Amino acid sequence: MKPEATDILGRSADQLMGQLAPLLGASYAQGSAAILALLMKFMAREYERGADIRVSENADIRALFAEVAPLVRDRALRMRIEAAATSKNESLAISALNTGNYALRRLLIELQTHFEETGAHDAQMRVWQVLKAMAGRRVVSLF
Repeated sequence: MKPEATDILGRSADQLMGQLAPLLGASYAQGSAAILALLMKFMAREYERGADIRVSENADIRALFAEVAPLVRDRALRMRIEAAATSKNESLAISALNTGNYALRRLLIELQTHFEETGAHDAQMRVWQVLKAMAGRRVVSLF
């Protein structure tokens, strides 16, 4: 896409702050414009890395599932974990990646609950490592 969404959002935010907000005077509207401009800057940054974050998360969860599937005592859950481990992203569209990510995360919660109930401490720690990496990728920064 030309111009890129990051450029459109960034320039719009700059214009909002530099030209439009000052015209509003010292008011609630000026503060609202400033917040909107800041959100647009965040959106521009997140647009750039959105697919990468989701593809990486989905890959990490699938790799974890493949690694720990043999430790799952519940046969039905193990079969779902094994199937999810070999699943693929349907497309690189954010909406499709989100759909897959949500399904993998729901299954990850079930897996973590299973490991807590069965006392599989090492497996629980492995799940937490993946969750920590996922949270680290989603940290929002303007810099």
